[in-house]
Amino acid sequence: MIALIIGCEIGFWVLLLIGLAVRYLTSARRLSNVLLASVPLVDVVLLAASVIDLRRGGEASLTHGLAAIYIGVSIAFGSQMIDWADQRFAHRFAGGPAPIRPPKAGREHAARERGQWLKHLLAYAVAAAVLGVFTLLVGDTDRTAPLWGVMAPWTLILAIDFVVSFSYTIMPRRS
Repeated sequence: MIALIIGCEIGFWVLLLIGLAVRYLTSARRLSNVLLASVPLVDVVLLAASVIDLRRGGEASLTHGLAAIYIGVSIAFGSQMIDWADQRFAHRFAGGPAPIRPPKAGREHAARERGQWLKHLLAYAVAAAVLGVFTLLVGDTDRTAPLWGVMAPWTLILAIDFVVSFSYTIMPRRS
């Protein structure tokens, strides 16, 4: 399962980079759109493989929990990662404008940090929903209990991220 998660992460970036290369280095716009549209299929592959493994009697483990985290993060932050790569690729290879840098101080920074935390919360919620689906599909809460082990440390991380992110609202960074 770990190899599949790593493979999906590599597949995400490979599909993204090939899609951007085709977009900016060739005139095959339609192919580029197909490649970039297929990036989310990596999540579908990971989700399907996890479900198949669990349904066939695979031992529910931390790796299935990590798969749920990967899917949650990919859904919450995937478009942001694609935009980030697209800006840099367009700038470097197609004469596009310089990438937009996030604000480092003031209200704009505080607002961005709150938004990033909300995306983090979305990733957490999606991962919890995926774990819930895994649990329902297996039908044995005792067998799927190890899946939920990833949520305790992530809950702590989410709480710390909340405190840090929202602290900028109370005490904004100065430029």
